[in-house]
Amino acid sequence: MKRAIDLAAVSLAFTQILGGCSRKGEDIIAQHSMNPAASTDAWLGQWTGPEGTFLRLEGANGTYTITIQDLDGPKTYRGIAAGDLIEFERNGVKEVLHPTNGIDTGMKWLSDKSVCLTVRPGEGFCRQ
Repeated sequence: MKRAIDLAAVSLAFTQILGGCSRKGEDIIAQHSMNPAASTDAWLGQWTGPEGTFLRLEGANGTYTITIQDLDGPKTYRGIAAGDLIEFERNGVKEVLHPTNGIDTGMKWLSDKSVCLTVRPGEGFCRQ
């Protein structure tokens, strides 16, 4: 009998915790739906990669100009916010710019950084 009561108490507590998380998630979704580009607008500016590479993000309100300086020189792309990502097309391929940390860039030169943007593993740029 005691075990059944303990399980019921745990179940109730878990439901309350999940309910609280669900409400918080709904608040975040509601805020994001009012201004979906708000989070990606915070990425504006220049992000540094290894060996003189960088990513520069300009624009606002979900429409961006992305300049990527790689070892072959700078190239510019038009990006559009898609939730918490920025989508762009490069050489006929749909790419996605998303926030990561240095380890998740897949680049050893950036592994000690904490605030980064990554296109794909091996192509990342960081601020901190």
